[in-house]
Amino acid sequence: MRDGDRALPFDDRGLSYGDGLFETVLVRDGKPVLWEEHLARLEEGCHRLELTMPKPADLDGVFANIPLSQQPLAVLKLILTRGSGGRGYRPPWPNDCRLRYRLTPFSPDEERWHRGVRIRRCALRLGIQPRLAGIKHLNRLENVLARSEWNDDAIAEGLLCDSDGRLVEATSMNLFWQRQGRLETPRLDRCGVAGTLRQALLDRLPIQEVNAGVAVLEEAEALWLGNSVQGVWPVIALDNTDGTGGLTWALNETHRHLQNHAHRLLGYPLIQSPQPGDATP
Repeated sequence: MRDGDRALPFDDRGLSYGDGLFETVLVRDGKPVLWEEHLARLEEGCHRLELTMPKPADLDGVFANIPLSQQPLAVLKLILTRGSGGRGYRPPWPNDCRLRYRLTPFSPDEERWHRGVRIRRCALRLGIQPRLAGIKHLNRLENVLARSEWNDDAIAEGLLCDSDGRLVEATSMNLFWQRQGRLETPRLDRCGVAGTLRQALLDRLPIQEVNAGVAVLEEAEALWLGNSVQGVWPVIALDNTDGTGGLTWALNETHRHLQNHAHRLLGYPLIQSPQPGDATP
């Protein structure tokens, strides 16, 4: 297992084929947040792709070799590739995986916590591939193409469905909503990334995983996007794929309930109920 922040060689399979995994970890005061959830997803990804899971000593070395304590809040990106070797697509066996990592300073967008976000539906549909569903593999071209559908900074995210029209996720965040008093999130057994914050919330709250199309959001009392780095953003408007107005929500106490559960897990401040002057769509 070779690690560090060095460049990948030209024949690395992660570079050539997206043959590998990555994790993006919030680091607070030198300590990785939701680390057990990240390790569990990385281990599941290694099992699915038949990669060698980094040894505990390799991962401990990550924290020993970078100055985590010098940044009160930072993001650690880990990249694990199958390494070099094999002929064409044929993977080498045994594999000699490469571990790369980098720490960068980070500040969350607190305005989006408080005022909510406007998002839009994406025209791109995610392909269905159960073997890759849930894991954070390196081939994220679908997300790149979806994110290229808009350049308006007023649009914070894009909502993605699979090729059958089922809700999956946003381009880099998971999706939650409340309908008839029930918390729900898309089932991710066919495609999409099972976020670590999503998993932590599923373990602690009565959130139901469902198969549903976009029409279900017409019944939603509240809608959120969230991940383990940004925290949770209340959604106040969902535009159509052509940019025209679609659904809207007013910020309410319901939005803060799920948001604050998530922020306690991440160490972010709790958000107060909407005050006069808070944004409405």
